[in-house]
Amino acid sequence: MDITLFYREKGNGEPFVLLHGNREDSSYFKHQIEYFCDRYRVIAPDTRGHGKSPRGTSPFTIRQFSCDLYDFMKNHQIPKAVILGFSDGANIAMRFAMKHPDMVTALILNGGNLDAKGVKRSTQLPIEIGYKIAKYFAKRSAEANKNAELLGLMVNDPDIEPEELAQITAPTLVICGTKDMIREDHTRKIAENIPNARLAILEGDHFVANKRSEEFNREVDRFLESL
Repeated sequence: MDITLFYREKGNGEPFVLLHGNREDSSYFKHQIEYFCDRYRVIAPDTRGHGKSPRGTSPFTIRQFSCDLYDFMKNHQIPKAVILGFSDGANIAMRFAMKHPDMVTALILNGGNLDAKGVKRSTQLPIEIGYKIAKYFAKRSAEANKNAELLGLMVNDPDIEPEELAQITAPTLVICGTKDMIREDHTRKIAENIPNARLAILEGDHFVANKRSEEFNREVDRFLESL
């Protein structure tokens, strides 16, 4: 690993890793960190090029981020963990769980998608336009290049085929909001293609874990207590 990821950690017990979304950092999960730290060792890293983690020189892709997570867990002597991913974090979690099923105790996927078609067109179209503009100016501006890389994650990634999800063996909870930017039928497709996955649709938008944290945490808690 060419960089060292910044992370927040609180509590003791079984490791519980939280993966944030695009353009965010570990502080997104402040309500989850406080809620679960009395029973778990909650660890929330900043993804490569996000928050306080450096960009490094490796590819800026969901696949690379899942490799970073593997190295992070190995470096911190975490053989296995409950993993909760939000948005791009859910996409990283899916990639990781498919490649390293033995390192995942349980999986919670909130607002993830398999490809750009899973995002509602009203949300995705401005992203695609912004990506083309940022990419055009990327060679002239470091800021534009950074913007192009971030938007590129939502245009070119995570590129997962539904059939690949059968590789996930951990107990899985798939969560979305009633007004999520991810299409509900797409979220249902994710849940249907992961063996024995559970689906929960909560009142709220894409950011339900942050905006409606009490309801979200209770849903996650019920899932974990049932295992």
